[in-house]
Amino acid sequence: MDGRPIGVFDSGFGGLTVARALFDLVPAEQIVYVGDSARYPYGPRPAAEVRGFALEIARYLVDVEGVKMVVVACNTASSVALDELQQLLEVPVVGVLEPGLRAAVRVSRTGEVGVIGTVGTVSSGAYQRLAATIGSSSHVHCLACPGFVEFVERGELVSDQVHVLAERLLSPLVAKEVDTLLFGCTHYPFLARTIADVMGPDVVLVSAAEETAFDIAHVLADLQLERGREMPPEHRFLSSGDVAHFVATGKMLLGPELERVEAVHFATSA
Repeated sequence: MDGRPIGVFDSGFGGLTVARALFDLVPAEQIVYVGDSARYPYGPRPAAEVRGFALEIARYLVDVEGVKMVVVACNTASSVALDELQQLLEVPVVGVLEPGLRAAVRVSRTGEVGVIGTVGTVSSGAYQRLAATIGSSSHVHCLACPGFVEFVERGELVSDQVHVLAERLLSPLVAKEVDTLLFGCTHYPFLARTIADVMGPDVVLVSAAEETAFDIAHVLADLQLERGREMPPEHRFLSSGDVAHFVATGKMLLGPELERVEAVHFATSA
């Protein structure tokens, strides 16, 4: 049994979807969550800059927090930094791209799969490369949705403004008649109600969070890193931005597990 925590990081609140899935699937595990709110959004930033942020946070989680695994709960960071993190770090590193795409391809009836993500994730071509790697015959249609992350970070999940933006951004995928839509950003499931209204009842929405949690559980079991159940887990949440805002919005998005947030500062500025 390994009592060390699992480190999870994202540019802000999006990775809380993965944390929620972990709470439900592996309830004995302790989570240290870092939301890099001071430097969000990652999507419009150059790939090299996002890669630097990801390396900085992952190294902090390993060296300072002593985590036994790093979960890159950010699609943009996963698309540009996952391979390097897996090579550099001495602990297992799990991303969110492949688990989500596997799930979307599996449930699609027609093979027409839409993926929505940040500008950084979509421009990286990571999902198209993954589709070829996993041998999928599905047509993967990727679409950038700038603005969605900012609405989530403000806690504005259902409004006329969000709906108008969703209608405008998602219209190309509606026209392509995709039957499955993958949230290629961990922030986007918080907008699921609005996105579902725009896409229509026949489109299956897929979040990578649950599938990623299953991958994490398998890695923990295979490497004998599971934590014992003798003591209840104590989760910790850290933010590089406004701590009070992270508490208020994070509790609304995640639930009662998020009671307190600690400040964390990184050398690389926004």
